[in-house]
Parts: sequence; structure tokens; C-alpha cells
Amino acid sequence: MKYIFVSGGVISGIGKGIATSSIALLLKSAGYKVTPIKMDPYLNVDAGTMNPIEHGEVFVLDDGTETDQDLGHYERFLNESLNKNSIATQGSIYLSVIQKERNLEYDGECVDVVTYVTEEIIRRIKEAGRATNADVVVIEIGGTTGEYQNILFLEANRLMKLKNPADVAHVHITYLPIPASIGEMKSKPAQMSVRDLNAMGIQPDVILARSEKPLDASRIKKLSITTGLEPEDIISAPDVDSIYKVPIGFEEQNLSARLLSKLGLEKKEKDLKKWRAFVEKIDAAKDVVKIAIVGKYFATGAFTLADSYISVIEAIKHAAWLQGLKPEITWLDSGKVLDNVDVLRGFQGVIVPGGFGSRDIEGKIATIKYARENKIPYFGLCYGMQLAVVEYARDVLGLPGAHTTEVDPETKYPVIHIMPEQEKRLLNREYGATMRLGAWECKLKPGTLVRSLYGKEEISERHRHRFEFNNDFMDQFMKKGLTISGTSPDGRLVEIIELKDHPFFVGTQFHPELKSRPLSPHPLFVGFITAASQITPK
Repeated sequence: MKYIFVSGGVISGIGKGIATSSIALLLKSAGYKVTPIKMDPYLNVDAGTMNPIEHGEVFVLDDGTETDQDLGHYERFLNESLNKNSIATQGSIYLSVIQKERNLEYDGECVDVVTYVTEEIIRRIKEAGRATNADVVVIEIGGTTGEYQNILFLEANRLMKLKNPADVAHVHITYLPIPASIGEMKSKPAQMSVRDLNAMGIQPDVILARSEKPLDASRIKKLSITTGLEPEDIISAPDVDSIYKVPIGFEEQNLSARLLSKLGLEKKEKDLKKWRAFVEKIDAAKDVVKIAIVGKYFATGAFTLADSYISVIEAIKHAAWLQGLKPEITWLDSGKVLDNVDVLRGFQGVIVPGGFGSRDIEGKIATIKYARENKIPYFGLCYGMQLAVVEYARDVLGLPGAHTTEVDPETKYPVIHIMPEQEKRLLNREYGATMRLGAWECKLKPGTLVRSLYGKEEISERHRHRFEFNNDFMDQFMKKGLTISGTSPDGRLVEIIELKDHPFFVGTQFHPELKSRPLSPHPLFVGFITAASQITPK
């Protein structure tokens, strides 16, 4: 088994996740079985308890593991589903070591950070490869080189390279800024970044040089001299208008061939045809479809962060490009919608994604009412489905104050309430990894829109929630025109709702965006974009 470590320097958010995904895709296209793993420096055991504004989206796998958003990129680029072996936070690693110590698995030895923790890191890396019988494991190290948080991950890299030098390679992503006051690309930050890596006992095999523009020959020569790498091992990684173009840019510079050569491997095949055809669709898309995403995890100070809903955004793109459409996505803070619902005018489709808590919830409800009454295609995801039920209860069923007990525990009409087993867990403050998580089966009702979009009776989708539709109100909703179009196989849990007298009004208790892939867009997003494209903006 071969191993490729991917680290970053100079700044965070440099694109390690996209680079890791691209490397995995290129090696897969060369004929190898590849598995990625994210080594996250946080002491959180998983991503489930992290604030989306600070850390971005929580990406849920089929097995229910709550992970970093980079695993979403891995799945989308590889077009494969991953499992719990593809993520390892520093918290989970320390927890494993401590549990082993408590169980006397170290035979009474003094448990030190170096040796025992690094051995656990190496064990996790190798287990990720064994779990999928991989030829190559690509390991993304979170954070930036020089931070003490990821020192142990880099030490594990050094130890693996020391023991089996022919089986381990290192790709370092670094940044070359172009200061506006100078107007010249500067390589010194990249040089210092590599020097920090050298101080950890690691010499990179390949450098991915990130910058606004492609590197010129002068910069490549300077980096080659100062870092000790061949010019061919310095890969220019300029900004691009789509992350899906990154693998093609790397391949044009022979990245996969360079990496395989360093690992003593040869290309078995060369197949990027499907990926290239997909990218061609991006450039060919001309007709615009305007979509609004109304949520509360966008604002942080004076900045707007789309990472909180990155899978939703990518799913929209996949579905739009499939149909030759260019998505124009606008992020609207739900609090601002409540102040002025007219900000929704001009959009052809509206999405209310998942979320938790009461902040700005009435803005989301106002959004749903606007989309329902004005026949604007609406797609509610998880919380977006629950709030659609609340809005319908208030305005169509005539139940004033109807709500979810998550926000109003004393509501007279609890149309959304907590799942019984979840209530016990919250009373015991059991928050981590205790929601209804992962892939669950769903049975679709014949004759419904979602049944026609999926093209089959039974589906499996990923969940992340504690609250559910209250079946005590089901008859009232159905008599007033709300269709329960998908349920759990036993009929106990409502999974999908829809309205028939509407271009597209669908709410799902699950998160369909988590299964959308560039080469296989999600059918519900395809249906949503199709309906939106037929709406004339007002």
C-alpha cells in the first residue's frame, strides 16, 4: 500500500480538500483503488458539535459519521461513498489512546504523546486503506504547517517515510501572494512554508503552488532552487472559476505521473473522459436560473460564508449544469427576509436548508409562505421541511401558533415534535453523535412527484435530525391538501411532503444534497431546477 500526505502552508483555506480530492480522482483514473482520509487537528471527537459558521457544513456519511465538509468533496470527486475510516479528529485519536490505557492494553506502560499517539494515527491511516483494499491512501492534514495542532500528524508522516521511504510521498500546498501595492507575485511565503515543513523532518516531493494567476518560469525556477525540487515537481495551481477544473489543470502538468513515479507505480490506464465531458457542460451552460438559499449560517461579522451549506450549493450546480443551465445562487439571511419579503422577488426557486434553533426562524417561515402563495418552486431540506409543515398548519389548517417544539415547547399545536428516543438523550445531555444519523430507507407513494423523479419505490437517504412530523396531525394535513409522499418503510416516520397544485413544493426530512455527485446529480435537485427554469422571474 502506498501513502500520499497532503499538507498546507501560509494560510488556511488554501484548498487542501480540493487538492486531495483531485489527486484521488487522478490516481483512480490511472487505474488504482484510492481512499482518502482527513486528519483533523480539532479535539472534537467528530464534527457534529461544531458551529457551522466557524467550521462549515457537517457532512454525514451513510454509516452516520458526522464529518468535516472535505469528505463531501472526496465523495463528489471520487463518485464513491466513504465510511467512518475516512475521518480522524485529534480528539477521537486521543480518546482511543485513553480508552486503551484504561483497558490496560498498553500493559502498564507510561503512555506518552510521542509513540502512542503517533502510532494510533498511523494505525488509523493504514486501517482506512485496509477497509477498502486500497492501493493508495491520500491523507489530508488539517491546518497549516508550523501550527502545533498538527505536529503529531506530521510526525506520523515522518515516521512512515523513515520506515518505508519508497511507499510514502508528500504534497505540500503553499501560497504565492500578489500584493496589490506591488503587483508582483512573491515566492518568499512559499519558501518559508517549505522551510517549516523541513524543520519537521519532511521534504515535500511535490509542491502545489496556489496563486491568483499561473506561475511563470521565473517563479518556478526560484522555488525549485530554494526548495530543492525539480521544476517538474512544482505544479501551478491558479484560481479557477470552478473547483471541478482543478484535476484537469493538474493533469495537464503531469501531476499523477510524477506522483506515481515517486511511488514506483505506473499508469494502468488513462480515463478522465467522463470528468472532462462534465467540465465541458460547465462552460457550455448559458441560460441563467436564479436560486435563493435562505438560511441563518451565512453571516459572520462583515463577511458571508457559503461553506455552511456547501453541499446544497454544489447539488444545485450539478443539477443545473446537467440541463445546460448556469445557476445564479444568492444567499439570503433569513432575518432580512422577515424585514422585507420582497427581497425574494426575481428568484425562480427558493431553498430553505437544514439548521437548528429559533434564531430568525420566522424569516424562514415567511419565505416558505411567499414561495407557496406565489407558486415559486420551493425545496425544504430537513428543517426546511419541518418549517413548511409549520407554515401550512398556521395558514392553511388555521392552527394559530402551530410550531415545532424545538422552538416552542408549550405550543398548543406541536405539528413537529421530538422523537421519543431523542428526548431521553437530551435530558441526559447526550448531544454528540446521538441524532438520527446516516442512511435510512424510505418508501415512496405511487403517483407522487418524488416517486416519478426517483423512478423507483424505495430509496435510501442520509439524515441528521432529532425532531419529526407529528402523526397526530396527519389526517388534518392530508384533508387540506398536503401529500405525504414518502415515509419510513413501517409508515411511522414522515420523510417527504409535497403539494400537488404547485410547480414544485417538496420538503424532505433527510438531506438529499449529501448524495449529489457531479457525474450523477440528485434527482430531487434535478426536478427542482427543472421547475425553476420554467418560471419567468417577476
